[in-house]
Amino acid sequence: MTTKPLPLSGKRVLITGAARRIGRLLALACAEAGADLLIHYGHAEAQAAGVEREALALGRRAWLVRADLGQPQEIEHLIAETAQIGKVDILVNNAAIFEALSFQQTTLSDWERHLHINLTAPFLLSQAFARQVPPGEEGRIINILDWRALRPGADHFPYTISKAALAAMTRSLALALAPNILVNGLALGAALPPADGSPAASVLGRVPAARWAAQEEIAAALLFLLSGPAYITGEILHLDGGRHLV
Repeated sequence: MTTKPLPLSGKRVLITGAARRIGRLLALACAEAGADLLIHYGHAEAQAAGVEREALALGRRAWLVRADLGQPQEIEHLIAETAQIGKVDILVNNAAIFEALSFQQTTLSDWERHLHINLTAPFLLSQAFARQVPPGEEGRIINILDWRALRPGADHFPYTISKAALAAMTRSLALALAPNILVNGLALGAALPPADGSPAASVLGRVPAARWAAQEEIAAALLFLLSGPAYITGEILHLDGGRHLV
């Protein structure tokens, strides 16, 4: 009896912000699906090392790559470091900052910090990724979005604007990088309890599904976009329990 190969077997995946929370979940989902990992982190070295250990325990190869995505020169160093490791098959732009700032509260520094990390870093990394995919070979980019990106409100102002721009860039890149590089977005809703300690009940109050996403559901959605039909590009898949409809 032959064993069916894992869906990402032989693939090398770079995931930004892979040390904690959603990034860690996405990284381990890829490792469990057979992929080798480039685990990017900004400051959480101990947590990133933990992800590395878990990937190695699964029989995968793993590398830690550090960079402050708010600093363009560090992004350049990250690109050079990953190039030395070898060709990357999949890029997951996950790293982001999420601050509860209204329009009136947002300073120029807040605005620029959100744009640098949530939008400029994915742009630069996607550009570098596309350059290293050989002609005729397939590559895939996934941008991690938020239901707010397509249904903006007044809260989390710079975060929402940066994610809305990333949604637009997702679709533009799908055209610019066709036909061999597929670019899609995964828009999450109530995926994990708030890191800032906000009451969980207030988050679920407007989610039609009335629950948190299961980690298995997030992993399944990512793997669908990474290993599913190659005829899907420029799509934004909402995994938010219907929150973007309310």
